[in-house]
Amino acid sequence: MASSKSKAKNSAPKGKNNSPKAREAARRARVEEIRKAEQARERRMRLLTLGVTGVILAGLVGGGWYLIDAAQEKEEAKAAPVQGVKSWSKLTQNHVTEKVDYKMSPPVGGDHNQVWVNCDKQVYTKAVPNENAVHGLEHGAVWVTYNDKAAKADVESLTELVKKTTYTFMSPYEDQSSPIVLSAWEHQLKVDKASDPRVRKFLDKYVQGEQTPEPGAACTGGMTP
Repeated sequence: MASSKSKAKNSAPKGKNNSPKAREAARRARVEEIRKAEQARERRMRLLTLGVTGVILAGLVGGGWYLIDAAQEKEEAKAAPVQGVKSWSKLTQNHVTEKVDYKMSPPVGGDHNQVWVNCDKQVYTKAVPNENAVHGLEHGAVWVTYNDKAAKADVESLTELVKKTTYTFMSPYEDQSSPIVLSAWEHQLKVDKASDPRVRKFLDKYVQGEQTPEPGAACTGGMTP
């Protein structure tokens, strides 16, 4: 009977090894497996971060070069002469109270009233005094004028342009030889149409341009006729 029990015990299937050493080995193996998985995840995250950063930097560099190129083009446009511009030099800048007999029409400089006309995105539907307008030119503004020969559509187009261009003002001016005239201090351009590409070139070059006797001076706080 004892022999049968002994055989049965010896023939029973062996279970897993649950000794302390076996359990510790299994724990270490599991920890190592988790550590390797965590390292792999961290590598993937680093690669992803580097990739995203590279894309952002490439975009910033590309955008930076675009901004530099745009600024350079703008400076080159300012430096380039505008065809058809007539210029004067060494015009006086005295403040006077009387009317001034200007040599050009509209005037582009000379003695003027001590009060400037408001000249920041300002559109006037009636004529403004020459002496106040010239003071606005001294501050770096461009004066856009037109007579009855200018097409209505051109007047409307110029009105919209002036309303969104700082240091510009506009008014009717009958005593001029061209439908449309753009005047800055000591410089003037005459055109027939508002669509003439020289209109924008003139604004780019002379609004607060190098010709300005008093750069940065206010174009508000003056008079509104």
